[in-house]
Amino acid sequence: MHNDIAASPVRSQVTAEEWQVRTELAAAYRLVAHFGWDDLIFTHISARVPGHDDQFLINPYGMLFEEITASSLVKVDHEGVPLMETEYDVNPAGFVIHSAIHEARPEVQCVLHTHTPHGVAVSAQEEGLLPISQQSIFPLARLAYHAYEGVALHDEEKPRLVADLGRSNQLILRNHGLLTCGRSVADAFMAMYTLERACQIQILAQAGGARLSMIPASIIADAANQSRQVTKGKGSGLAWPSLLRKLDRIAPDYKN
Repeated sequence: MHNDIAASPVRSQVTAEEWQVRTELAAAYRLVAHFGWDDLIFTHISARVPGHDDQFLINPYGMLFEEITASSLVKVDHEGVPLMETEYDVNPAGFVIHSAIHEARPEVQCVLHTHTPHGVAVSAQEEGLLPISQQSIFPLARLAYHAYEGVALHDEEKPRLVADLGRSNQLILRNHGLLTCGRSVADAFMAMYTLERACQIQILAQAGGARLSMIPASIIADAANQSRQVTKGKGSGLAWPSLLRKLDRIAPDYKN
């Protein structure tokens, strides 16, 4: 069944710009699986269709992230209704979260949400992410939190979620997981990489049982400037191409 979808002539039905975003979004799904951030078929990464502010691409609900291809992504409208024929459903909980952010933040092209063990573990801690690692200073410079309201199925939660996110691109969903967004798929993915790594380090450090050393607030306040220096001003564009080259070696069918 999956092969039928992958072989469908989707590429001929969409613009070159949409196909490029489909390819990058499929790459993000594969990389999430590669790094072990997936949760069976659950959680989501969405991307806005270029030139259509009210159209989005999201995973076919029922596929593992390691199976997703550019062609298999589902195009939906602002209510989550598929705009092209598909055998798959759209996860309603996923679209509530993603549609709220896309609607409130028109500059955001991609929203990425995970349920990783380390991310959920930190989300359950009262103090949240601690300033104990170099990786932590970058999200901490502008990290947001949203209280748990149960499985995200209800539109009433949208305004509270949006208000808590504000202008941040990194959000910890209390007792739930992590969320990042960005002006591109690459931006959202690299933001998640840093946030996830900071959470992983925190849980490992706490497991050691020793007293933790906290990074001064003055260093965190300069994190954005430090990030620009580290990435040579290229931001996510420095590492993202290398990740795509990695996928081209290990799972090139994401482009199908």
